[in-house]
Amino acid sequence: MKKNVIGVSGINATDNPGPGCGVARSLPKTSVIGLSYDVNDPGNYMSDIFSNSFLMPYPSQGWESMKMAILDIQKKTDLNILIPCLDAELPLIIQNQKQLAQMKIKTLLPSKEQFEFRGKDQLPELAKEIGCLHPKTKTVFGIDELVEVLKNEIPLPAVIKGKYYQAYIVYTLETAILKATEIAGQWGFPLLVQEKIEGQEVNMIGLSCQDGQVKGRVSIKKQLTTSLGKVWTAVTIRDERLDKICDNFANQTKWSGPFELECMTNKDGIYLIEINPRFPSWVYFATAVGVNLPQMLVEILDSGDCAKKLDYPLGKYLVRYSSEFVTDLSNFQNLLSHKNRNGL
Repeated sequence: MKKNVIGVSGINATDNPGPGCGVARSLPKTSVIGLSYDVNDPGNYMSDIFSNSFLMPYPSQGWESMKMAILDIQKKTDLNILIPCLDAELPLIIQNQKQLAQMKIKTLLPSKEQFEFRGKDQLPELAKEIGCLHPKTKTVFGIDELVEVLKNEIPLPAVIKGKYYQAYIVYTLETAILKATEIAGQWGFPLLVQEKIEGQEVNMIGLSCQDGQVKGRVSIKKQLTTSLGKVWTAVTIRDERLDKICDNFANQTKWSGPFELECMTNKDGIYLIEINPRFPSWVYFATAVGVNLPQMLVEILDSGDCAKKLDYPLGKYLVRYSSEFVTDLSNFQNLLSHKNRNGL
């Protein structure tokens, strides 16, 4: 069988890490190339997990620019599998899955309808259907409406969210206006105003095949997080209620590919906060406790199926840390001049 060459994006291993480096670490016996939107992404220089790294045009430049870049990479590397890991690129890639298939590049992704069904503005309805709670949420189309909602419907503290990206906890009306203006300035309206749920944050990473059957999953309880809410320390747990919600979500939507359920749990039950349509940044934690979801994804693409892996040890502890490494300046220069680290 021809060896796979797997393209992985989201290799921004900074204080706001993407999932890409964790996905690549989970695929050590395959050829993995990094797909980056910034020459400064640390993953560009991690030659121990990426055989090469390529600069990509921003998704905002449209599909044709992305397609031409992928074709060029394929010509140089025999790329045949793509694992996108960034929210900003997913709508574009999902919309053009058929073209990727014609280019002989395999993906395991939801349909456009499935992707939109788990959007932040659709979660209240979806939460009911899969058997969990959801914070009170209002959609607003301007700052005046935001102020009205915070004064009369959703008390502070609250969460201000963009429809697709960014979220901030706000404790005063002035901060709410500031953060709402910041998000709208970058992503536009509408915005979501959401009740802040008190309790313990729990997350689940999962992988579902094309018929909505869950093939693997791992649940964690967050212990410490960064200022942006990213996991710093966490512990593996098992919650049968969360397992059932996961199965219901996959079956209800017929989900295809990786996902993450972000939840809060308290005496009232489990609140579904968000569903990420990709691997999360802590994906390697699942691999380290014996559930290698990126490898399972590749197996599904190669053979149509993979063995289920729903069991894992409890009480395993994740500790994220910062480190440094030294590389050669020529790698940086090659990325700037040739759009790839190896100078192809």
